[in-house]
Amino acid sequence: MLTRIPALLLRQVALLLLMLGLAAIIFYTLRAYLPAFLGAYTLYVLLSPLMAFLVETKRWPPLLAAFLLIVLASGILGMVIYALVYLVQEPLVSAIQYSPKILQSIERVAAYFHERYGFDLITAENLRTLMLWVSVQVRALISATLDGVVMALLVIFVLYYMLVNRMRVEKAFYHWLPFSEANITEFKARLNALVFSNALGVPFMGLIQGLAGLPFYWLIGVPDIWLWFAVTCISGMLPVVGVALAYVPLSVVMLTHGEPFKAVALFLYGFVVIGSVDNLGRMWLQRRLGETHPLITLFGVIAGIQLFGFIGLVFGPILIALFLLVVRIYGREFGRSAKWSGRS
Repeated sequence: MLTRIPALLLRQVALLLLMLGLAAIIFYTLRAYLPAFLGAYTLYVLLSPLMAFLVETKRWPPLLAAFLLIVLASGILGMVIYALVYLVQEPLVSAIQYSPKILQSIERVAAYFHERYGFDLITAENLRTLMLWVSVQVRALISATLDGVVMALLVIFVLYYMLVNRMRVEKAFYHWLPFSEANITEFKARLNALVFSNALGVPFMGLIQGLAGLPFYWLIGVPDIWLWFAVTCISGMLPVVGVALAYVPLSVVMLTHGEPFKAVALFLYGFVVIGSVDNLGRMWLQRRLGETHPLITLFGVIAGIQLFGFIGLVFGPILIALFLLVVRIYGREFGRSAKWSGRS
């Protein structure tokens, strides 16, 4: 005997499907701007304690406090970006202007390895592929710069809204979590700790590795020392290869300048000293700040870069850590011995 499905259940399922469909359309349309939303949330977590201090303790108007904090954050980030552009601009322009000389330097390196070790490091086909790759990356860099302006404006807009409506945004976000009050409190504290750990820890470790390499760069007379310092800091934030992206090319540059002993010394220093800072210091700092397991940090950064781009350095480990946290909370709330405490 057939039974009729209740009309209320049908309407509820239809409404849920409609909500999921609209959410999928919105996400697909705005997926390119997801890093901007994540960046705004990161800055929100970092600035939220200062916002609470200005509004609740100093009794500042929320609009004025939010405006001041956004100007402060934008100024700091702007100075960092300007410094990087200033350091990279001149070598990049010189590389474009003197590309024939650069090709000659590459050919000298290839000839050196051929004469010394008897193998061809670079062939004509590899050289053409390399130059094609460089041209593609330069165009991608220009396009990314233009997109970055739009992203920055979106980050400022979203961050301003979140700071001004701080309590309402948090209440709405955590209200929809299907957890008990105790687990919501734990989830919030854990999420904020993870954001602090990655947003501050990853750039700090890059800076530490840059500072570890700077004295040796100066000692052996590295050309464009501040440029290579910046390259070391940026590459130090990347997983797996890390600072090898800095000291290996720099060793090749020293070799092309006819200084093989300095090239070897630089490679060994980068591999032993700077690499040790990368392998030991990063894991220690991440675990101290956010109690994040080293494997979560490693695989999280790899996955995060694939999903979110550069901001994935912060949100990749957070994504994996939150997955494990939700699994633990699920076992606690719905496990065999769990007791649902409800919500007030």
